[in-house]
Amino acid sequence: MKKLLYIFGLIFFSACSVQKYLPEGERLYKGAEIKLTKDAGVKQRTKPLKSLMKSAISPKPNKFFLGQPWKVWWWYKIGEPKREKGFKAFLRNKLGEPPVLSSRVKTASTAENIQSLMENNGYFKTTVQGDTTNFRYFTKAIYIAQVKPQYSINEIKWVTDSSPVMKAILRIRGRSLLQKGDPYSLAAIKAERERLDLRLKTRGYYYFNPDYLMAYADSTIGDRKVNLYLNIKKDIPADAKKAFSINQITVYPNYSLNSETLDTSDIGSTVYEGIHIQDTLKKYKPSLFARSITYDTGSLYNSRQQNASLNRLISLGTFKFVKNRFEKDSRNDRDSNLLNVYYYLTPAPKKSLQGQVDGFTKDNNYMGSQVSLNYLNRNAFRGGEQLTIKTYGGFETSFGDSLKGNNNLRLGGNIGIRLPRYAIPFFDIRENNFYQPNTSISLGYEWYRKNLFYSRNAFTANYEFSWKQSIRSQFRLAPISLAYIRATGVTDSFYKQIAANPSLLLNIYDEVTLGTTFNYTFTPRLRARNKLLYTFGIDLSGNVAGLIKGAKEFRESKIFGAPFAQFVKLDLGANFTKRLSGNIDWANRLELGIGMPYNNSSLLPFAKQYTIGGASSIRGFSTRSLGPGTYKPTAEDQRFYQIIGGDFRLLANTELRVPFSKLIGGAVFVDAGNIWTKDTIVFGPQSKLTKNWFKEIAVASGVGLRVDLTFLLLRFDLGIPLRKPYLPDGGRWVFNKIDFGSGPWRRENLVFNIAIGLPF
Repeated sequence: MKKLLYIFGLIFFSACSVQKYLPEGERLYKGAEIKLTKDAGVKQRTKPLKSLMKSAISPKPNKFFLGQPWKVWWWYKIGEPKREKGFKAFLRNKLGEPPVLSSRVKTASTAENIQSLMENNGYFKTTVQGDTTNFRYFTKAIYIAQVKPQYSINEIKWVTDSSPVMKAILRIRGRSLLQKGDPYSLAAIKAERERLDLRLKTRGYYYFNPDYLMAYADSTIGDRKVNLYLNIKKDIPADAKKAFSINQITVYPNYSLNSETLDTSDIGSTVYEGIHIQDTLKKYKPSLFARSITYDTGSLYNSRQQNASLNRLISLGTFKFVKNRFEKDSRNDRDSNLLNVYYYLTPAPKKSLQGQVDGFTKDNNYMGSQVSLNYLNRNAFRGGEQLTIKTYGGFETSFGDSLKGNNNLRLGGNIGIRLPRYAIPFFDIRENNFYQPNTSISLGYEWYRKNLFYSRNAFTANYEFSWKQSIRSQFRLAPISLAYIRATGVTDSFYKQIAANPSLLLNIYDEVTLGTTFNYTFTPRLRARNKLLYTFGIDLSGNVAGLIKGAKEFRESKIFGAPFAQFVKLDLGANFTKRLSGNIDWANRLELGIGMPYNNSSLLPFAKQYTIGGASSIRGFSTRSLGPGTYKPTAEDQRFYQIIGGDFRLLANTELRVPFSKLIGGAVFVDAGNIWTKDTIVFGPQSKLTKNWFKEIAVASGVGLRVDLTFLLLRFDLGIPLRKPYLPDGGRWVFNKIDFGSGPWRRENLVFNIAIGLPF
């Protein structure tokens, strides 16, 4: 048997050889090898030194697997496509790659590049030589390096003069990227020049350039040290030495990209808070530009304020293109230190109407379709306000055995407006942050018919602020969040079920949720290869109403003719992704949800309850099949309850994401968690959170496939349960029951999930 496998392997590998496709006299480049010798004073380890040198080696070799250039073989096997964008071209570009031939390998010039790179990093007098070696139809580059000890910075001196720009540099040179004792690095010197240039740009020096800064290194002082001397070039333009102030701000809000010249005329312009606005069509309120532009006439030029103004104008969504231009004002004085700034804004289409037809599947075993019609006005009241009107209708049908015939119909609409500012009655908050704040106000209604049972009417209203302090922190506050639920059209068959199970009345109880929500997202600064995200959310409802009404018991007090919900809900979450070698990502998520219904409520409203299981949760259990606690939902539960949820949730996920190509990736995952209730009113004592909660954790594992279409990521996950909390204590781990050969086991335990986007 082993001989057969060996013979088969030889035939297979020889069949995939690319030698017969190579041009005459050419070989396939198989990469480079670095042979490194270190002098006695070199403290750095060999591996990072080789890694540094490899960054200067070119060309990059083809990818090999089991010693064979599979992608090159595919490149030749598929052949030259007739069209650049045809299916054959797609296969060739995705599956194959062109060969890197030996004629492209220039070892002498590459050795010089490596030597220069080492000197730029302080390894002065290091020598590198290159050569090639051939075997079969491959060529390999060999580089022999003699590494000398690295030089470090002994002293940093500025060669000063009396110019204003030099005085400014001396004031801002703190926190320098160049420090005494650091290894000499040309990259660090360039980065310090860029840093100083950016700092000068915030102090009015518009015409300054990092190339105007010079650095000289004296490596003759001995003891493998260098002195750095920094100064400003003598022949830089006079304007680069001066700090400029803003003279005039002009906005052209109806600019067309088809214009051949930039119009700088002031004829017909309106002056508002020092800003000249050339809006003869009166499409925009002048206050829109006063809020968006974050600096005033007479202020020093500041690149941060310039970028903030551009970002705020772009984020309005009212303009399709935004650009600006600074020009020295020399109409009366050639030595002027004043700048005129012009903003050219190309409007986006003011109104749009979009129709959409969607098909979908849900974690709760429903599938269906929805038709929606969306209207958008990007400048509803001439202040950059975005008005949206949405209407929709759809149906859902179940493909689960327990839910057959339990179809749902849905009709609804929503009207909302987004204001590019803080909109608070009797207050006018002015701010100049880099990010534009937004106020959103929305009203909505939805009619939902649960076939054979009842109809649900939902009225919603929301008043919300969203803002960012930085690119890493985002806030959302909804001081008023209202939802009013009213059930109608209850059928006799549903009342018959209520007689047997009174807790089903919760589905048709009228209820009001009147509260406040706050959410905060923070992304700490980490290395580029790693990502960390923290989330915090709090949801309060019925607190003020409870104080006024004095609610003490379940559904005792009402507002708007319906009992109001009282609860405090806290959500905490953390996502951490670490980039491993080979572009493999190790992704992790931990979420904790705590809901505390009290007084007028014994459980969270259905819309606020936590759920578990499904494509983005515990993927070895489908939604509505797990929890709360050790309770196992029955077919009747799945059929009659709007949602099978709880007041508390713990969810943890870990996933290894492996890229196979730019298009295809795989994953191996483990998910764990559960939900629990505060009360026993719906699912009995098995669902209640107790001190033994840790014994009721569900665990699942599985594998996944991801298809990245650039504009869309399709996700396919196959999960199996490893621990079932609804089984008797002591028998909840089910490793020993895994049996892929059994049809009944597969039907009960294999859960296939299809979704769009990553699970977290």
